[in-house]
Amino acid sequence: MLFNSIEFLIFLPLVFLSYWFLFKNNTKVQNVFIIFASYLFYGWWDWRFLILIFLSTLLDFYVGQKIYENLDDKKKAKYWLWVSMAFNIGMLGFFKYSNFFVDSFVEMFQAFGYDFKSTWTLKIILPVGISFYTFQTMSYSFDIYYKKLKPTTDFVAFTAFVSFFPQLVAGPIERASNLLSQITNKRTFSYAQASEGLKLILWGFFKKLVIADALAPIVDDIFANYHSYPASTLILGVCLFSFQVYGDFSGYSDIAIGTAKLFGVELMSNFKFPNFSRNVAEYWQRWHISLSTWFRHYLYIPMGGSRVSQLKAVRNIAVIFLVSGFWHGANWTFIFWGGLHAIFYIPVYLMGRNRMYADNVVGEKTLLPTPIEILQVLLTFVLVTFSRIFFRSPTLTDSFAYINQIINNFTYESYIHPMGYRMLDFYVLLGLFIFYEYLIRRHEREPFRFKSKIVRFLLYVIVVLAMLLFYDDGVNRSFIYFQF
Repeated sequence: MLFNSIEFLIFLPLVFLSYWFLFKNNTKVQNVFIIFASYLFYGWWDWRFLILIFLSTLLDFYVGQKIYENLDDKKKAKYWLWVSMAFNIGMLGFFKYSNFFVDSFVEMFQAFGYDFKSTWTLKIILPVGISFYTFQTMSYSFDIYYKKLKPTTDFVAFTAFVSFFPQLVAGPIERASNLLSQITNKRTFSYAQASEGLKLILWGFFKKLVIADALAPIVDDIFANYHSYPASTLILGVCLFSFQVYGDFSGYSDIAIGTAKLFGVELMSNFKFPNFSRNVAEYWQRWHISLSTWFRHYLYIPMGGSRVSQLKAVRNIAVIFLVSGFWHGANWTFIFWGGLHAIFYIPVYLMGRNRMYADNVVGEKTLLPTPIEILQVLLTFVLVTFSRIFFRSPTLTDSFAYINQIINNFTYESYIHPMGYRMLDFYVLLGLFIFYEYLIRRHEREPFRFKSKIVRFLLYVIVVLAMLLFYDDGVNRSFIYFQF
């Protein structure tokens, strides 16, 4: 079920009212209802994939108990940890990467004159959200193994933790220490929390419907026909894709976090205005925070992190980004994209500037950014946007051809919208969006943070009117990160 669907607009109020009015006096019953609602939400796509979620839940619940029982015997505890990893990574690998490995195998042999294409083909459907919920259940086993968490004996609460519908299919990827503890404890309705949630949901829908979906036809047209467009249009296409993917994914996260608030649950922040980052390290502290945090805790630090020699630390950084690229999809384009970010990040690390902006935002002490900060933000945006040519292109061949077209056809030509709309409207919209995000850059969970009630009311009206004005039935409404 999509957040931006009629079904969800009916589903959410019914679940909300039942949750607080019918089951508010019993936490266990509330959790059972969350499971029912979450399985209905996920099964709307394909009920058969519910079996995978349940198997992952059942196995990691049991494995968590076994790890804890054997913490004094490291060998046995590690054995059970490997059981969790083998099952979850194996399931993820089969559904997400089987086609990739088979196709790579076929291509390798084709290079030597053998043709297996007619027989070596797998058509495996990728279950929505599998990369997210498998990582979430594995984090539970890891935290028990590293003695950061005690296993729960409440299977109902654990099942609700794994399947919690607001963040089930595209995150944020939650750790049990945050989400499971909230599901286990009694929750009470808070008007202020629910109000905050509704505001986040509204802002998330604005980013999805008005920014991401409005830009999608332009981006699709340019990337599909890159060979016939000049450099000016190709540069425009990848720049607009940067804002499309940001509006799409951060919009989803805002809706997820806001929806969770309606049920008395606080999810972690997943985006903190990454487009205002002053170097690539800061960008990764602000973009898809739950995934980068997961890799830091469960891969980077166990490998030694930055506590090892500088050479090994550089190796660890490279591994993290390559694995991150592979996590995004079974395609060499994503691995190359991850490798590019490693190349961009490592010099920042070697200069000791990777944590320089961890606790402040651009324009921290002034209303406007300094000239140096403007240059830093622009350079970071250029690097990140350049890498997205690989992220968006279907193959590496297309990626390099796209870049080659920019270099060899470096001319300017006014772009015409594929549906005939005025491009000036989109440029003005994007400019106003960037300006507004700059104003609220310190408050990612408070998009309408203004004291004046009149100002807030006008903003609500503008946002709703914009969604009605830019809504387009012809645009694919699915979220980009559902494919991961």
